[in-house]
Amino acid sequence: MADVQMDQEVYDRLIAEGKSERIARAKAKAAAVRKGKIAEGQTLGPKPAEEASKALEEFRASRGSGGVATKTAAPAEAGAPAGRLSPEERAARVAASLGNGGDAGSIGVPAASDHTHRLLALVPPSGIQQVQSKQMDKVYTWPHLLLVEFVALLAVGSLLLVVSFFLDAPLGSLANPNEVPAINKAPWYFMGLQELLAYFHPAVAGITIVGVVVVLLMALPYADKNPSAKPENRKFANMAFTFFLAFWGLLVMIGSFLRGAGYEWVWPWVQGLGFTL
Repeated sequence: MADVQMDQEVYDRLIAEGKSERIARAKAKAAAVRKGKIAEGQTLGPKPAEEASKALEEFRASRGSGGVATKTAAPAEAGAPAGRLSPEERAARVAASLGNGGDAGSIGVPAASDHTHRLLALVPPSGIQQVQSKQMDKVYTWPHLLLVEFVALLAVGSLLLVVSFFLDAPLGSLANPNEVPAINKAPWYFMGLQELLAYFHPAVAGITIVGVVVVLLMALPYADKNPSAKPENRKFANMAFTFFLAFWGLLVMIGSFLRGAGYEWVWPWVQGLGFTL
């Protein structure tokens, strides 16, 4: 209403009655608007029943969707105080009275001469959009991790007990430098390195190749900077580890089962497995 020219006569009358300048200016502008509508031939009476029903439906929809009603309380009927009526009942009485041609003052709607009331709507917290970071997959140490480790301990211990019952693994005699055993092999966890010694010079197999592998493993975190911990997103790391594991496991299997006396190559179907404890 900033562009509406106020009714100076109404303004002067309200100032003379002791009204504040803000109220006098607002009501003077409202009077000017009413005069303009009357001059254009518009009616200022109560709304028809159809419009009142539509307003009631919109009010109920706003109540159902968390909206805030802005109408004032309707008066009580049959002696009941207005504060005990629900918002739907108040709106229904307002709509019924307006639809039947009742006047606004008879149902408690503020008239033009009353003070202007304003309602501050409170937005519920659920209506505010909350942005949360994506939760990572996490499990508790107990019982998720420790329970699985305990079950794995029982399974490995049971397997070791069964294997030790059926497999005879006596201790060998004291080492004699004058007698070299026919098959002299390193423990299985060093068998891959011993297998490399059969193909390359000791300086190359024991220092160069092993040093290069260790350097590559140290540089792997800098080459693969993927922050994800999911296996499907770490294809490069999985491929590198699988290649290293398969290569070293193949060397261990060859040195354990396909090497015989003098560390010579033997075929299982010709001379049998060259495996000794």
